[in-house]
Amino acid sequence: MDVEPDLTAAHADQQALQRLLTAVAEDAGLPPLPLHPAAVEAAHRAQAAVRRAGGGAGAGTAPANGWAGPPAPAATGPAAWPVELAGPPDHPHLLRSLRRALAQLPSRPGADGQPVTAALGPWRTADREALKAAVGLLQGVWPEMLDELRTVVRQVALLDGMAIDGFTDFAVHGAVLINRRRLSATRSGLPGPARLAEALVHEGTHNRCNVAGVQAPFLRPAADDTAGPLATPLRSDPRPLSGLFQQTVVLARCALLHRRTADEGALPAAGATAVRTRHDRLLTDLGTAVTSLAAHRTGLTEHGAELLRQCAAIARGTA
Repeated sequence: MDVEPDLTAAHADQQALQRLLTAVAEDAGLPPLPLHPAAVEAAHRAQAAVRRAGGGAGAGTAPANGWAGPPAPAATGPAAWPVELAGPPDHPHLLRSLRRALAQLPSRPGADGQPVTAALGPWRTADREALKAAVGLLQGVWPEMLDELRTVVRQVALLDGMAIDGFTDFAVHGAVLINRRRLSATRSGLPGPARLAEALVHEGTHNRCNVAGVQAPFLRPAADDTAGPLATPLRSDPRPLSGLFQQTVVLARCALLHRRTADEGALPAAGATAVRTRHDRLLTDLGTAVTSLAAHRTGLTEHGAELLRQCAAIARGTA
């Protein structure tokens, strides 16, 4: 994997994960599984059931592991990227993933004094139009990134509530969950299409890192334990070295997105100014992340170190 999208590498990593999924399904007595977020979760649940049962093949049946075939057909995105638009009904794998994500967050109160939370939300007509505009922007300024998203991301779901801006979960690989707020312009003037495009690149890059690391890990064994929890630019809570690594790649790609958007003149003047401001903020955060990650270079594999070199060049403005 590189910071710049590589469709051939993305396809190869997805195919490797499909082979792994097929092997897990056979060992667990499940039918063949497609490379779909719900099927990936079924494989994880089947593995857990097999371990609990002592490792015998077929220890978990398909219904017991939450797999009775793919979810009901969902609405799809625009013609340029007909991704599944997943809502609350018929997507229990996403509901379970969201519960896991919420359980990992420190509790914090909202304006009403009650703990903030998040829930899967429906896709409305205006949301689909916002996605169409963001996809159109990506198609115009960074078609290679859109090609990678088409390859790696199968479902996009919306979150309501204040607890989570967005997240991915390798247990439902291929799904990205994005807060509905990220479909509209920011108070500082960053246009909705640019904001949502950034969210898609951000969460899609986490998916890309997750699958790329299956065959060629970025970190050496036990590197997370050795480094311990670390401060990172994008999270208030300490994160493991693997989290810092992925944040660094995410920041590099999001900075490149906004650089291309501004350079291509894809937005009106006011929007372009906000995009450049956002680019500069991301570049500052990227420099912080690169410095922190470089301090733990010994915990990186050659694959991880190469990506760090690429991110450092972007932070310096030489890539």
